[in-house]
Amino acid sequence: MRYRWPKETVFRRIVLEPVDRECEACGTARRICDHRHHKFFTLDGPVHLTSKLTICPAPACREHHRTVSPMQELSLTMPWWLIGWDVFAWIGHRRFARHWSVPQLRAELLDGYRIVLSEDSIERHIQAYQRMLAARQEDSLRLAEAYHDQKDLILSIDGLQPEKGHETLYVVRELRAKRVWFAEPLLSSAASEVRRLLAEARRWAERLRLPVRLWLSDKQDAFVTGIAAEFAGTAHRYCENHFLRDLAKPVLEADSHAKVAMRRKIRGLRTVEREVMQAAANSSTPANPTQPQQVVSDYCTAVRGILNSDQGGPLNPPGLKMAQSVQEVRASIERSLQEGKKGRQRRRCSVSPAASTAACRRFRRRRRNSGHTSKPSET
Repeated sequence: MRYRWPKETVFRRIVLEPVDRECEACGTARRICDHRHHKFFTLDGPVHLTSKLTICPAPACREHHRTVSPMQELSLTMPWWLIGWDVFAWIGHRRFARHWSVPQLRAELLDGYRIVLSEDSIERHIQAYQRMLAARQEDSLRLAEAYHDQKDLILSIDGLQPEKGHETLYVVRELRAKRVWFAEPLLSSAASEVRRLLAEARRWAERLRLPVRLWLSDKQDAFVTGIAAEFAGTAHRYCENHFLRDLAKPVLEADSHAKVAMRRKIRGLRTVEREVMQAAANSSTPANPTQPQQVVSDYCTAVRGILNSDQGGPLNPPGLKMAQSVQEVRASIERSLQEGKKGRQRRRCSVSPAASTAACRRFRRRRRNSGHTSKPSET
């Protein structure tokens, strides 16, 4: 659907003139036949671009029916785009370098630059940015420039599966220049499918005219047979991380059981959060980070993040990290309780000496009036 610009929008007008008026086929001077208008967003404000289109006036020329637009038009934006190249680069940089979400990008464009884009439109531009970036990574000239000082190659292949049952993303990387060559999702890890990726890696190495010195992988059967067939005589080593992980399988299994036991021990977190939320809703005072409800809510959030974390490797098991983090939270709670007790004691001991003496005198006077004596009775 065409974007409807508000009537009060103020555009910066740009008019592009044709640079070369001579027809490439017959040499006749081209004449202006029409104007094309294109409105789009830039970081400096909306732009109304007017491109003058030319056509060859000679009826016998083969270029007579072809309309030519100015070459400078593509340096500002692409056809049918609602944004310029500066906004396009801004979106791609913040999405992949700073890991901003699509709603965050949309809100910042609206608040900072008054650029109104839907989330679907931003996602389409992100996909176009990914395609352009992939084409740049696979460009033969840039690839040759990156490896002009390398004598050989060290390649690795690994499969990344976000969830069980989903397709696995196989990534081929070169470790000398620390560069990702290519990646492809596969529904099956059959030897024939994996070998097709290894054959593509061989073509990349032949294009660079560099020998492959070493392969690194987790030694799956498909990797072993495929590398032996496509890279005969090339050394194939075990990846250090996968080797340690396989070696530490008994430790990781015990660590997994320890995580389950710790999660069973830490119960009632949701009940505490519900009570805190109810107390905060019933409270008439404004929210304050130092309020007990907010402090307890922050502790609950920290504990929930610790219980849901599975990050760690064979040398730093996640269960051990979980136990250490839980101990740190417990020590923090104990320190907070001790500080609270000391504060109450200081408040009780904050009575001045004159007030304390007057209180003692009043106490003795009440005892004398009631017939009691402060001296001990004789027996």
